[in-house]
Amino acid sequence: MEKIEHERAMDSFRSACKAAGLKVTPQRTIIYNELIASTDHPSIDNLYRRVRKLLPNISFDTVYRTVLTFSQIGIASIVDGYGGSKRFDPNMKPHHHFRCINCQSIIDFYHDEYDNMEIPPDIRERFTVLNKRVQLEGICERCVS
Repeated sequence: MEKIEHERAMDSFRSACKAAGLKVTPQRTIIYNELIASTDHPSIDNLYRRVRKLLPNISFDTVYRTVLTFSQIGIASIVDGYGGSKRFDPNMKPHHHFRCINCQSIIDFYHDEYDNMEIPPDIRERFTVLNKRVQLEGICERCVS
């Protein structure tokens, strides 16, 4: 992540915390820093291991509750666990996911046509759609070779 992009993400983090009435604590800051530094949509287990290198005394529960809070205040999203652990995504820009069924990696991709996809009328009438995200599954380039 570029320095300017990182600074913007941290500004958004601080603003979202303040708007939600949360203190910007060192623990929250480190957890968020580790999350935005991730490109692998980490599970809580993976994120916890990374955060513990910086905060050896932090509990798994603190990391878990903190990331769920990030999701609730709109600075992270939960990616479906597909029967496994929940995974988390700090990228809040409109984007989509490719999931490798072999190695379980989740890769972000951008596609304007998917972003602008029309909601079917029967769905629009019955539900309030808040988010559109396409998910593709297959074998990633690393696993193919």
